[in-house]
Amino acid sequence: MARRFIVEADGGSRGNPGPAGYGAVVRDAETGETLAEVAEYIGTATNNVAEYKGLIAGLRAAYALDPEAGVQVRMDSKLVIEQMSGRWKIKHPDMRPLAAEAKAIVPPGRAAYEWIPRERNKHADRLANEAMDAGKRGERWQPKVPPGGTLAAGAPEAA
Repeated sequence: MARRFIVEADGGSRGNPGPAGYGAVVRDAETGETLAEVAEYIGTATNNVAEYKGLIAGLRAAYALDPEAGVQVRMDSKLVIEQMSGRWKIKHPDMRPLAAEAKAIVPPGRAAYEWIPRERNKHADRLANEAMDAGKRGERWQPKVPPGGTLAAGAPEAA
């Protein structure tokens, strides 16, 4: 049986458009163990662009762990979930290439999309806010590495 991951992703902007960032978490679907965290400040963008960038980063991190794995995506963005599920048309031209990029990483047959309430997406939301805070300070987001620990897959290398 193929390995399964849960990707929780979030994006945000302070202003719409405004300073924006995303966060994503990859978990083992069986154990719930966090396997990777990624986050990035992306400059000025809309909330929807940041949400899609978070999805893409989460899918890339999952793919880096196991390219054959199935992925359950959980996000609090109704727009992204419905568009990626094929239930809503992608009308805005800025969203089309982002959706295509996400689909190219993990094909629709290996990815399922689920909307979750904001309260259940706190980990990814925290990472997105950490990235925006770091960007405001002119810094890059860095993963919190426990003493003697290693960076999670998909996380940026320490400088």
